[in-house]
Amino acid sequence: MTAQPKICRSVLEFREACDERRASGARLGLVPTMGALHAGHLRLVRAARQHADAVAVSIFVNPTQFGPHEDLARYPRNLEGDVELLRSVGAELVFAPSPLEMYPPGERTRVAVSALGDHLCGPLRPGHFEGVATIVTKIFAVTGVCVAIFGRKDYQQLKVIQRMTRDLLLPVQVLGEPTVRDADGLALSSRNAYLSPDERRRALSIPRVLAGAARAFAAGERGALALLAPAKSALLQAGLRLDYLEIADPEELFPLPRADEVPARALLAVAAFCGTTRLIDNLVLGEDPEPEVLEA
Repeated sequence: MTAQPKICRSVLEFREACDERRASGARLGLVPTMGALHAGHLRLVRAARQHADAVAVSIFVNPTQFGPHEDLARYPRNLEGDVELLRSVGAELVFAPSPLEMYPPGERTRVAVSALGDHLCGPLRPGHFEGVATIVTKIFAVTGVCVAIFGRKDYQQLKVIQRMTRDLLLPVQVLGEPTVRDADGLALSSRNAYLSPDERRRALSIPRVLAGAARAFAAGERGALALLAPAKSALLQAGLRLDYLEIADPEELFPLPRADEVPARALLAVAAFCGTTRLIDNLVLGEDPEPEVLEA
């Protein structure tokens, strides 16, 4: 039977546990999460085990990345269940601090990555990426030298963290893993639990439009408007409320002009509300495979 992960509640305890693993000669893998773990998170842990000898998982619902009207209070929390799932995939360490541990009294420091948060989710969630960059910097500082694994479903977050890590010379290798989808094609997310059966059905329009755009792109379509217009129409017809649907530069994340020709590699990203639940998804045209989606 796989051993129960060691649960560390304090910065000091987790730092010492990570140092012990490295002192024994182990390469350390890290998977930062907000808990409410699902198969996508477990895929990240398995990926970390391919790159490292020991894997640590942080579980922390970070208050600074939630806006005043977002779902911090109702964000799902299930530490006992999360730890059992992590045991099943061989994680050795779990860092589950309190907000006070990560944001001690009088703290004032924030980490901001300019430009990469100016588009897509950034303007719609003021302060979100500053909160993400701040907490990930703190977790990296506590963990030390490691390889950190993030999912590409949160593509903008991944790019912000990669740039932050490079710019601040942090001793962490940041890798992105492909989006994990449920059997029907919907990208796995802890927030999917909020969807009613009807909303779940309508939410499948998101991976469907990504798949349709990927097929059109593979067939030679390079007009941004020609790729976006049918996708937007399908999302609205499904009753979703769009935050954005954009083709953007895959590294700098600025939207590409709709009158321009789409280059050989481009990010297609969407954020939309299905009922009261905000969902995001993406693929990199010219790079990612077409999502497999249950037929309507």
